[in-house]
Amino acid sequence: MPASFARSFDALSSWRSAVEARVRELARFLREQDLLDAPTADQIEALRGRFAEDKLVVAVVAEFSRGKSELINAIFFSDAKRRILPATAGRTTMCPVELAYDADEPPSLALLPIDTRLEGASLAELRRQPQAWTHTPIDPSDAQRLAEALTQVTRTRLVTQDQARALGFWDDERADDNPPLDAQGCVEVPAWRHALINLPHPLLKRGLVVLDTPGLNAIGAEPELTLGLLPTAHAALFVLAADTGVTKSDLAVWREHLATTGAACYVALNKIDTLADPLGTPEATALQIQRQCEEVARTLDLAPSAVFPISAKQALAARVEGDAQRLAESRLPALEAALSEGLLPQRRELLARMGNGALSEIETQVQRRLGDRRRQMAEQLLELRGLRGKNAAKVRLMLQRVEADTAEFEQCIARLQAMRAVHSRMLKEALLDLASDRLRADIDAFEAALRGSLLQLGARKAFARLCEGLRERLELAQTRGAEIHQMLEASFEKLNVEFGFSLAVSKGPDLDRFLRDLELIERNYTQYLGLGHAIRLSQGGASFEQFRRMLVSRLRVVFESASGELELWNKTASAQIDSQLRDRRKGFRRRRESLERIQAAAGELEDRLSELDSQDQRLQLLQRRLGELVKAARSQAQSRPGVLAEMELGYAETAPSNLIDIPLDLPAPNTSAARG
Repeated sequence: MPASFARSFDALSSWRSAVEARVRELARFLREQDLLDAPTADQIEALRGRFAEDKLVVAVVAEFSRGKSELINAIFFSDAKRRILPATAGRTTMCPVELAYDADEPPSLALLPIDTRLEGASLAELRRQPQAWTHTPIDPSDAQRLAEALTQVTRTRLVTQDQARALGFWDDERADDNPPLDAQGCVEVPAWRHALINLPHPLLKRGLVVLDTPGLNAIGAEPELTLGLLPTAHAALFVLAADTGVTKSDLAVWREHLATTGAACYVALNKIDTLADPLGTPEATALQIQRQCEEVARTLDLAPSAVFPISAKQALAARVEGDAQRLAESRLPALEAALSEGLLPQRRELLARMGNGALSEIETQVQRRLGDRRRQMAEQLLELRGLRGKNAAKVRLMLQRVEADTAEFEQCIARLQAMRAVHSRMLKEALLDLASDRLRADIDAFEAALRGSLLQLGARKAFARLCEGLRERLELAQTRGAEIHQMLEASFEKLNVEFGFSLAVSKGPDLDRFLRDLELIERNYTQYLGLGHAIRLSQGGASFEQFRRMLVSRLRVVFESASGELELWNKTASAQIDSQLRDRRKGFRRRRESLERIQAAAGELEDRLSELDSQDQRLQLLQRRLGELVKAARSQAQSRPGVLAEMELGYAETAPSNLIDIPLDLPAPNTSAARG
């Protein structure tokens, strides 16, 4: 039987923890050996954080009563030996629910009142306002009380038709999708807008985030689901019911919210146990399930192999009871295998490529610094060996030469200042294209165009113009980054030739991923503006304010991230100069001090030569250790999934003590060298 998704994800998490531990050891080594400058420290911290804090977001999407919550219980939380999310008759999840874990917060259920929709604030803004939420502490050790607390997500309230319209649950233009009215003309709507469950479950602690999205009305009423949360999910699991197939509302959810997302989509045809006919044969039931899968695939324009018939209810019961035969009959393992084999290896490959690229850059920078130090030391050794048997006059001449070399080297300061002035101006121009005030001005222009448009076509054209302008500014920033790279490359080459530096420019900043993020935003928002929302937005009110804030928030993340990437690259490139200036001045000072000591006591020459030999050997050892540590981290990042499955599940909390088998007790420099 294939490994469950939970076990496969745990193996991925163990791999991430192992790589992150290697990176931590590399950082400790560099810090202890005084090789960790600020830009390199930033790079290592960003790399470590990427592995330690990486999240895998799985969105489970379905209309009401499709067994979605039961499926979440069966795949992710069956180890609790009971239902965690409410999934019994009459207990339908009414609001979007996020299950995740934040170690900085206590286990709790946070509920956002539905009335916050009237204020226009986006979910992203309200997440930073704890006072806007209703918080309920939960006890993860008491499964019964935990399940009872989570029934809060099923609560509803009755509102008037006007209130339902203001909250986004009533659309006069799409009457067929509106909820029914009761005898008093009231509409039943969710009591909560959003729910956050902070639960210290092993999978959630290792970075899994589960987004439970209930129904077309909930998705349509909350634009941030359509425009923010669903598009950023790594996988979307679309749940249908085998006894109903693809209904009209199911098809609307698929076409409007899933078919065009960038996430990997999986279709689960749930409740196949309801197709069993006590008067028929198992073969007839299996044939009926196959026909239903083929019909679903045809309706959704998918290959039949992309539809997975399952019984979540049967699977959960089988796992609670430890019944392997019944679990196989539920067919859930096939869906879990598809999730594990189609999603997790892609995530691992993406992280591995990113990690190996960052490690190569870090190794290159540090090796360059060590090589420059060794070259300076070799020059000093050659100079001192030439003093053997020489008289005091020769030593004085050598001192004069050191002073002359120092003065000549300091002439580079003017060149460096001129280069930095040009660099600063070019960087400022590049960052200006990504500035928040320019972004806000573009949004304001789009807002004015949207308010003045009475047709969806006008709104979509205005948004297309906005995105085209933003794309041009990102591309211009990329071009300016390339120009900075060329300027630094030419300047560094001249400085290396004229003043003996060993400066090198790493690969220029890559803003392509931010262009891809912008394309994703453009696709999702263009689709949203074509779903009947544009006219409502053009009328202003809370819906428009929420839309505007959400758009500003998402675009700001893209542009601020691109700006940060550009700044970090420039900081790393220019930091080499400060580092090599400091090392070169230290080298001149050591040469002068050595000659002065030799001038005072000729017997110290051999001692100083021996000391320099020892230091050079230590630098060689540092170079070897650095290479071995980086190689170990790369090897860990490139380890194959078959190896991962055998790793111990508790690795994330405590890394084994023999993870790095390279001793770090390097010989300390002697006191004479330390004085330099």
